[in-house]
Amino acid sequence: MTDEATIDPAGQVGLFVTEELQKAIEHCRLEVETIAKECRAQNKKFRDIEFDLENDPTLCMQGLDTSKKSSSIPAVKRVTEIFEHPVFFSDKPNSSDVIQGRLGDCWFLSALAAVATSKGLIEQIWVARDEEVGIYGFIFFRNDAWTRIIIDDQLRWKLPQFDNLSEEAQALYHNDRDKYNEVMSTGRRGLYYARSGVTGETWVPLIEKAYAKFYGDYKALAGGWAAEAIEDLTGGVSNNVLTRDILDPDRFWSDEMVLANTASRLLCVSMLPLDKTRNGAKSTIPVNGLQDNHAYSVLRVQECKGKRFVVLRNPWGKTEWTGAWSDRSKEWTAEWLTDLGHTLGDDGEFVMEYHDFLDHFDVIERTILFDPKLNWIMSSKWLKAPEQEAIHPWAFGDFSFSFSITKAAPGAIISLNQLEKRYFDGIFGRCWWSLDFVLCKMGEKTPIAASLPAQLCHRSVICEVDLEEGDYVVFPRLDRYYTKWNSGYFEEESKKWDLRKLSRLLTQRAHSRSVVSDPSSRLEKFQPTDLDVLIQRDIDKAEKKDETKANEETSKKTGESEDSSKKLNALSGEDEDAFTLYVGLRVYTKGGDKIEIHANTSKLV
Repeated sequence: MTDEATIDPAGQVGLFVTEELQKAIEHCRLEVETIAKECRAQNKKFRDIEFDLENDPTLCMQGLDTSKKSSSIPAVKRVTEIFEHPVFFSDKPNSSDVIQGRLGDCWFLSALAAVATSKGLIEQIWVARDEEVGIYGFIFFRNDAWTRIIIDDQLRWKLPQFDNLSEEAQALYHNDRDKYNEVMSTGRRGLYYARSGVTGETWVPLIEKAYAKFYGDYKALAGGWAAEAIEDLTGGVSNNVLTRDILDPDRFWSDEMVLANTASRLLCVSMLPLDKTRNGAKSTIPVNGLQDNHAYSVLRVQECKGKRFVVLRNPWGKTEWTGAWSDRSKEWTAEWLTDLGHTLGDDGEFVMEYHDFLDHFDVIERTILFDPKLNWIMSSKWLKAPEQEAIHPWAFGDFSFSFSITKAAPGAIISLNQLEKRYFDGIFGRCWWSLDFVLCKMGEKTPIAASLPAQLCHRSVICEVDLEEGDYVVFPRLDRYYTKWNSGYFEEESKKWDLRKLSRLLTQRAHSRSVVSDPSSRLEKFQPTDLDVLIQRDIDKAEKKDETKANEETSKKTGESEDSSKKLNALSGEDEDAFTLYVGLRVYTKGGDKIEIHANTSKLV
């Protein structure tokens, strides 16, 4: 029997409701139900041939570069082989369920733990499942749209199968396969990637797997910003706050911290990488138990007896703060434990006073959630930024966006975005980009707002502003950071690439760039055609037999192409592959109709 999440768009907490959301949910449910029905008719479990961990591990686990490919054969098990009585949720999803595995995706798992603090939100990301058949459907938000992801229940296992052990290792178990499987082949602790802290619970490793498929492979999840993951999970918008830039900590507490993990805010934090060159350290150095370059979730904040506290969690499920109010500190009494609702133990959850929190963490990642009761509307426009020379001034004026407000829009949010490149990072281009912008009102001589500061090469920048009736112009500014100096990098590096993987990345890149109303026709050959479109095309052909021959001739001509090496050379030699950037402006307003946004790509100065 297929289980479905109960999702009422009008009553959701935090999930951004768009026109396409309900369509994505319905399509996901229908696909899960249809596949489950087919599997039962054929007496088989679902195997996702698009993301098959057992039969296609390289595609699912490795990146584009085959020179870094692991030679080991991973063990893979279905959920029902790992747990005697598996359940998706043992109760309600909780942040304490999330425990990181051997993948460097602390940013995603911290985001997941933060989202789990918002009642009912995780349940909305999961749409449908059939645990008996082994099929699960999720939705994620990317580039203005909700996307459905369907997966099976195969998960990577830490330990090898008995038959892959050396003779010496088999002898340790008296060459008894059944004994080895009994001791080593079950239980949540054997999972290679993330797991739940609750025995038999599966939602954590399965949503991580769905997110890996969303971005192409598990390798793509190594490193990132937690706030961007929360955006993908909820459709919210985010910005980073550097703690050193906070002017008034008391005001920041009342304006921002008290909203942590409410219907309007989710927070994660991190310490920037430490300079290890002075002491020659080769690994992460804990600072009072805290790890640099590692994401933590803010679970809640509390004021008690004149003190301000922040409760945080390490996605490792262990290794905590060791300063004041740590689990072994002298500050704790039975009364304080009751007042703060805290339980002692190395479970990854810990308490800090607000001043210690600001002193130790460098970055607060702040995500704004959209309350559906306020009827938020997103208006957007994407463009291909004008190409720049290799040496180009860092200045406004290369292009702009304009829009009109016919009714005052208090509390509007303006977001300037670049396409998410995580899926196709290896073929993104020769540089990474940083964005900022100013907002001007027509007729006024000075900008009325500017984007908030962001980390270098962040995916988006935002500003929050009260918009009065009138006409507005957004002037973006671009800055680039070279990651590849060789203009022929594509052809050169492709010698190390898995061409099968490359074809999928090119397809995803073309699909992402299709958000621009006039994408380059050169990308069309990499655009996938939806199955629904193909079926409808055949129906149309049957109804219009006279046109069939002409259509087939056109299709034949389109199918004629150069060999793969010429295609690679063409891709590497074009300027757009070197310095191309696709930029989108989003304007979020409460209520009313969508705003028409215009793009001006003529140089303004």
